[in-house]
Amino acid sequence: MSEARARLLSSASRLFYTEGLHSVGIDRVIADAGVTRATLYRHFPSKDDLLVAYLTEADQAIRAQVAAAREAGGPPAAIVRAVATSIADGIRSPGFRGCAFLNAAAEYPDPAHPVHQAVLTHREWFLETVTELLAATGETAPEPAARHFVLLRDGAMAAGCLTDPAPICETFLRGVDGILEYRTAGKN
Repeated sequence: MSEARARLLSSASRLFYTEGLHSVGIDRVIADAGVTRATLYRHFPSKDDLLVAYLTEADQAIRAQVAAAREAGGPPAAIVRAVATSIADGIRSPGFRGCAFLNAAAEYPDPAHPVHQAVLTHREWFLETVTELLAATGETAPEPAARHFVLLRDGAMAAGCLTDPAPICETFLRGVDGILEYRTAGKN
């Protein structure tokens, strides 16, 4: 990735996440990144392309967190908990403004729009990944359990930027433990 493209994407990502996708214009990104308009359009032919690149980068960061949890090893339930902990850590981080994907979907509700499509692609991957992780724990109904996990995550992401994130994260992690314990409760 060229230095100019990296600066553009870094500036755009920070501005889009903190201020919103519609409220940040191309001129603001150009000024913040210290590049020319021609440079921006050479790397990103439209604002939509820049928005999709921002979401793709956010998606890659989450995929890396999941990969790190898997690479750390341990029993499958520990990997699920590690993924949940990485989510809680993000919610507790300074400057947390909610889920980039939920925020983008709220600003781009048209399912055919490229930004909305990028959101759906990420969410489908995340749900499939959580389903796979829960199946590895021996969960006999991993799809509903994964949907439960994702709903808990969505709620924690929404609430975590509205109030003190500590009790939100505690509740989220307790909910994930509940999903894992429910799986084993019928086997005792």
